[in-house]
Amino acid sequence: QICLSLVKLLFYLAHSPLGSIALLDFQPRQFVMVDGNLKVTDMDDASTEELSCKEDNDCTIDFPTKSFPLKCSMAGKCEGINEKKNLFNAYRYFFTYLLPHSAPPALQPLLSDILNATGDLRYGINETLRAFEKVLYLYKSGLYLQKRPLLLKDYISLKGFRTVEGEGHKCWPSYSHLGCLLSIHSAEEAAAICNSQLHCQSFIVTQHRTWTGRPLASFQSSWTDLVPDTNAVVYIKRSASSGERL
Repeated sequence: QICLSLVKLLFYLAHSPLGSIALLDFQPRQFVMVDGNLKVTDMDDASTEELSCKEDNDCTIDFPTKSFPLKCSMAGKCEGINEKKNLFNAYRYFFTYLLPHSAPPALQPLLSDILNATGDLRYGINETLRAFEKVLYLYKSGLYLQKRPLLLKDYISLKGFRTVEGEGHKCWPSYSHLGCLLSIHSAEEAAAICNSQLHCQSFIVTQHRTWTGRPLASFQSSWTDLVPDTNAVVYIKRSASSGERL
C-alpha cells in the first residue's frame, strides 16, 4: 500500500502541470500516510528545473552506490532526470525495505522484477505504475492462486462462532503481534495457509477487511474455547476435532 501510493504520487509529480518535479530532499521523514495515501509534508525542496547539458556526458546521475548515464535532449536538457531521481530514491528508501515482505509467495517474483528494474532505472515511472497495478489486480482478484488440491473439505465450519481471543501462535507477516492474523482471498486459501503451518488447528474468518477489500483470518493452534460471534466463521481441522463433540 505504501509503495503503490508513493508510485502514484511520483507519477503525478512526473506529469504535473508545472512540469516534472524532483524532490531534492527525498527522505522517509518527508512523507506521511493520510487516509491510506502517502503525502509529501514539505515541498520547499521541490524543483521543476532539469539539468542543462551540451552532451550526454553532462547527464550522469550520481548516487552513493550507483551512477546512471542519461541522454541530452535537443532542447539542451537531461531527459527525465527529475523523474529518475525520484524513482531511484523511492527504490532505495522504500522499495528495498518493503517489497520483499509484502505479498504472497506467488506474487513475490513480480515484486522482485519491479525492485530490480527500478534499482537499475530500466523502468520509468509509467512502467513502474503499470507493474504495481498489475500486481494489485492479481492480488485483489485471487488470480495469483495456483491450482492446488481443495483443502477446505478437510475442515468443519461453524458459522456464528469464534475462538476466545488471546495469544496464539505467531506468523510472519501478521496484522497482529499477538498472533497470526493474515489477509486472505477466500476460505480455501486460508485452509492452505493453515495446512502449511505446523501448529495451526483452526482459523476464523472475520468481516474485517484490509485496504484491498480482502477479509482477515486469524489462525489458531487450538479451537476448544468457542464463543458466539454472528460476524465470524470458524473452520476446524477434521483431524483435530475427531473424537470430540462439537
